[in-house]
Amino acid sequence: MARDTVPVSVLYSTTGAYAAYGRDASAGAMAAISEINADASLPFLLKAHVSDPGGHAERHAQMAKSATMDGCRHIIGCITSWSRKDVLPIVERHDALLWYAFPYEGYEANERVIYLGACPNQHLLPLFDHVQPRFGNRAFFVGSNYIWGWEISRIARELTETAGGRVLSDRFVPLGSVEVDHLIREIATLKPDFVLTNLVGASATAFIAAYGLFRASQPDAPPLVACNLTEIDLETLAPAARGGHISTSSYFHRLDTPENRAFKARMQARQGGDRRLSAAFVAGYTAVSVLARAMVDAGTDEPAAIRKAATARIFETPMGALTIDPRHQHARLTPHLALSDADGEFDIFDSAAAPIEADPYLVRSLPRPWPKATTTPDLKVVK
Repeated sequence: MARDTVPVSVLYSTTGAYAAYGRDASAGAMAAISEINADASLPFLLKAHVSDPGGHAERHAQMAKSATMDGCRHIIGCITSWSRKDVLPIVERHDALLWYAFPYEGYEANERVIYLGACPNQHLLPLFDHVQPRFGNRAFFVGSNYIWGWEISRIARELTETAGGRVLSDRFVPLGSVEVDHLIREIATLKPDFVLTNLVGASATAFIAAYGLFRASQPDAPPLVACNLTEIDLETLAPAARGGHISTSSYFHRLDTPENRAFKARMQARQGGDRRLSAAFVAGYTAVSVLARAMVDAGTDEPAAIRKAATARIFETPMGALTIDPRHQHARLTPHLALSDADGEFDIFDSAAAPIEADPYLVRSLPRPWPKATTTPDLKVVK
């Protein structure tokens, strides 16, 4: 019996300022599509409509619109929040669904998006729960100059100041810029207890390389911590610059679970070699895989039916069992804390005991100190 062909958009920037993330995410999506199309028991084939916006937010919107005009009702894509925000009007206007699988800053819950990436209570808060008691509360923040960097910095400032700490400096770098030497000089002068980097792509790699040189001459250099640092950011660096950084993620290549061991074995058999798999690769793979299983359950690719199916079951993924909350369409995820080594890999040293429910607006997660009591002045009645 002939299988229906369903077009899906794969919209990741494989060139530009954060191309390495996009290449891995696209490769993960295409690996999932290959697996699905090889499964003769499924009633459909997926046909990838692949686009490369080159890291330009406005091109994401243009290419998303083009994909919907070509019949795509599902867009697997976007890495930055900047690009996601530009695609939202397209999926709203054209009855489509965006599958967004990268960590982000929260404060969003759009019915046209399935959020498979971590939000702050699943990445930044666990990171700070570890960092602040061990290293101190005098912080230095640096991030890419767009909504991700701004919002993560804002939340981190609230966490720091609520704990009685102080943000010594809060700097932003244009997305893709590799001019970072002034940041290293400021860190050397201020001597913070830790450095939080929210940099993305080439900026992150340049900063970590420069920090490695600084650390070689300053044995007491503060630790570098992040909630978006992956194997991708370290792979081109010298071994001395790679090691000793703390990151949090719902996936690392060395995640030692039955699900991930089986996943890595399948990918090795399909692609050959011993490929290092990143959170970006797993993001693209998981988005396609969850979509396909929801299509089987729904019997259609109609977005409203897919939303209902995707939020009604448990999905087995390389990250472990995954569920999507029907209230805001964010995934429950298990955060892991890991330390990078000289090979550019991450050794996990702590994990949440169970998947954490997403709290995209941080209504339950942030510490909320009671306001100081104030005295209400007596009021005079003027006649």
